[in-house]
Amino acid sequence: MLYFTRWKALAVILTATIVCLFAVPNFFPESTVKTWPKWAQRHIVLGLDLQGGSHILLEVDSNSVKKDKLDQVRDDVRRTLRDAKIGYTGLAVRGESVEVRVKDTDLTNALAKLRELSQPLGGLLGSSGQRSVEVSDAGGGLIRLTVPPAAITERVRQSVEQSIQIVERRINELGTVEPLIQRQGIDRILVQVPGLQDPTRLKELLGKTAKLDFRMVDPTVPPDQAQQGRVPPDSELLMSSTAPKVPYVIKKQVLVSGGDLTDAQPGFDQRSGEPIVSFRFNTSGARKFAQATLENVGQPFAIVLDNEVISAPVIREPITGGSGQISGNFTVQGANDLSILLRAGALPAPLTIIEERTVGPGLGQDSIAAGELASYVGSVLVIVFMLLTYRLFGFFANVAVAINVAMIFGILSLLNATLTLPGIAGIVLTVGIAVDSNVLIYERIREELRAGRTAISAIDAGFTRALATILDSNITTFIAAAVLFYIGTGPVRGFAVTLGIGIITTVFTAFTVTRLIVATWVSWKRPKTVPI
Repeated sequence: MLYFTRWKALAVILTATIVCLFAVPNFFPESTVKTWPKWAQRHIVLGLDLQGGSHILLEVDSNSVKKDKLDQVRDDVRRTLRDAKIGYTGLAVRGESVEVRVKDTDLTNALAKLRELSQPLGGLLGSSGQRSVEVSDAGGGLIRLTVPPAAITERVRQSVEQSIQIVERRINELGTVEPLIQRQGIDRILVQVPGLQDPTRLKELLGKTAKLDFRMVDPTVPPDQAQQGRVPPDSELLMSSTAPKVPYVIKKQVLVSGGDLTDAQPGFDQRSGEPIVSFRFNTSGARKFAQATLENVGQPFAIVLDNEVISAPVIREPITGGSGQISGNFTVQGANDLSILLRAGALPAPLTIIEERTVGPGLGQDSIAAGELASYVGSVLVIVFMLLTYRLFGFFANVAVAINVAMIFGILSLLNATLTLPGIAGIVLTVGIAVDSNVLIYERIREELRAGRTAISAIDAGFTRALATILDSNITTFIAAAVLFYIGTGPVRGFAVTLGIGIITTVFTAFTVTRLIVATWVSWKRPKTVPI
């Protein structure tokens, strides 16, 4: 157990050294680190509680999700009946259902076609027989399609998952460092952005749905008549996005949606010099946009963002290049923000800010100072205890623990992990666990010495027989850390990460670094007694 081949010893030293070196960038200013190679720029990011920043809790609008689901069912019913050439009347959303009336002679065929819209819900709900839509005959030729609560819940869950990805893309476009974005509960999203002291622009970006549509202007009804309630059923009255508000009658049919955009960039119009947003469609969007502009030359079409008309230019000629530009009296900042929103994509439902906190850097500095003080006091007490109790072997253990802590910071830096105050607590706890492993080994050596073994034989037996005990204790602790990481959120996860990494490095240092130090001392001194 004490014997190390030259290559094995070299492997242990190189592993410990390389991992520790990853912690080096944390001791240099960020401006200096940015001049280094890309692979060497990894460092630990301080969390919200250490460097301050913004904490925002968002809630997905469940009512909007429900309305969109019912509207989708209504549109699917219209499309299905038209494709099947079945006449219908009274198609409308009523409460939690969509109702449509057909002739008695078409009832059986209509029910069969509409039941194809009902799909099993995924996951555990699907195994219980729940479906996305319940289709029933309400009598008198009336067909009712009801969206069950389970389907709404599933739709909210999907909306939250999609919103998390979009929110993450929007925040990353701002260039912030390591934001924390995660689900909280059924319909909420937690956003923490360390280092961001003014969340105004962030809230503006997160609060916009950014649903972009290209639709035709309805020229059959003047806007002033539409404001009096005379809006055609296939159109709606929308207002302009800029003041003074101008009314537009816009057709509900979407020619091209923002989902077909592949890129959007801010720029300036070459003729007027005003800020604009240039966009580019994917292949499908370019084809649909070209077809729409070809069929409507000379007609005004509207660029609609979140139910507000940005602009309504007249189509002068077919646009077949798959790209274009949006102008609407933008400021430079407004054009940049709109391009960010369009690149990130539209939210599936509006997000409402229900909680907002700004943590100042002063509070974070207090946390760092308190964490440092606790770490120093704890480390000094552990070092003194080990030296007084185990003398030379206590010094070996202290060296191994120092290497252990350096390796923890190296791995955290390699992962670009976010360090929080609970994370510091996890590192301090790891110091105790690392020392505990050495205590088990040393006490086992003492027992072997009492049993009459020679010094070298007792040391070898101490390391060999303590292995199983140390592995058992560390594996059970690692399981607890894994459970905390899986079910925990935010700071709890930070604690679990540092604790889990600390356990791995502890096992490594206890059975390689400490053993290598002791083995080197034994081969050099060939001791007759053990100073322990």
